[in-house]
Amino acid sequence: MQIPALDDIDRRILTALQENARISNVELAELVGVSPSPCWRRVRDLEQKGVIARYVTLLDPGSIGLPVSVFIQVSLERQVETALEAFEGAVADWPEVMECYLMTGDADYMLRVVVADLAAYHRFLVDHLTRVPGVASIKSSFALKQVKYRTALPLAR
Repeated sequence: MQIPALDDIDRRILTALQENARISNVELAELVGVSPSPCWRRVRDLEQKGVIARYVTLLDPGSIGLPVSVFIQVSLERQVETALEAFEGAVADWPEVMECYLMTGDADYMLRVVVADLAAYHRFLVDHLTRVPGVASIKSSFALKQVKYRTALPLAR
């Protein structure tokens, strides 16, 4: 995949949109120092190139009853393509899984799961994770406090 070249204006646009995706084009243009028409064209170009993947609304998990974050290391019995595909396909269907990464190191996968409480985590574990064929071990760590959480990517020059 070719990485598109970004100039200072593109970076300012992306920084502003990461902070507030609902900003109007006129406000965005003023903030980044260009007129509205070129600003709109740049945003559209960034969307078409896939730099801007989508626009979302971030929710506070605690305020909607999902205050528990669990980080789960999963090891498979065998790291063959069919086992990896089966695990990844299963994970894709579980809404509790916020993130899933294929890893190097001691575990094959690292998941971040959000649930309402320990009972909900137990149900997730028993009803979903332990039922995936080929899972050899599961190690869970519960987050006690969120120290830092960012969704905005650092846009270094």
